[in-house]
Amino acid sequence: MAGVRVAVVTGSNKGLGLAVVRALCRQFQGDVYLTARNPQLGEEAVKTLNNEGLCPLFHQLDINDLKSIRALRDFLKEKYGGLDVLVNNAGIAFKVADTAPFATQAEVTLKTNFFGTRVVSHELLPLIKPNGRVINISSMAGPRALAKCSPELQERFRNATITEDELVKLMEKFVEDTKNGDHQEKGWPNTAYGVSEIGRTVLSRIQARQIKEIREGEGILLNACCPGWVRTDMAGPNATKSPDEGAETPVYLALLPKSVDLPNGELVSDKKVVTW
Repeated sequence: MAGVRVAVVTGSNKGLGLAVVRALCRQFQGDVYLTARNPQLGEEAVKTLNNEGLCPLFHQLDINDLKSIRALRDFLKEKYGGLDVLVNNAGIAFKVADTAPFATQAEVTLKTNFFGTRVVSHELLPLIKPNGRVINISSMAGPRALAKCSPELQERFRNATITEDELVKLMEKFVEDTKNGDHQEKGWPNTAYGVSEIGRTVLSRIQARQIKEIREGEGILLNACCPGWVRTDMAGPNATKSPDEGAETPVYLALLPKSVDLPNGELVSDKKVVTW
């Protein structure tokens, strides 16, 4: 099936991820894979979309489990010879009222949102075909958290030549500083989710730069994306956008035509590039 185009959405059995799968099933010319850690929840979500007349496929994926990631990678390589669209949507956020210690929140949040996304990217980005599209779901919580960082940290996160190793060390340093209880004195904001989204956005900028260097002329576009404040389990019932409305910008980026070479390596919100 090497001629069939294929899209994968991580963490897509509910909320925004499910809405992205729904939209891609309607607009993307090819197979669309809904993924979830729990196969039962994934299959139930597939049935929900089947009842709407849509035909997503399912594959198990836990972005914190390397074996699970590699099983998906090998499946895609064997069945499709690669991957055309990857939407890294899987992510978590603690509720404001959560009583877990801040250091625990920091470690758990970054484990999924930053380090999990990074491992998925390492395994799946080499599969991206020419003119492929990669979207890392991030948030405007990233720029807001960046503005609360010390001038030194802001400069490092905005550096156009920051390396992935440097970024990883900064993310690890944040977790370490929270454990020591002195993260604010070290220039960090008091938001684990915000720092994880700084990480995802900067990672996207680095990945886009790397792809441009390694696979020049192949037309691959990779962007971070803020879907907006979306009514999901994560954001709560008071958010201003429905999941389907939140899916508009990620799907717009996923379906950018072959003829365009921008945006690339940007943070995009409401289909517009956000200054980093």
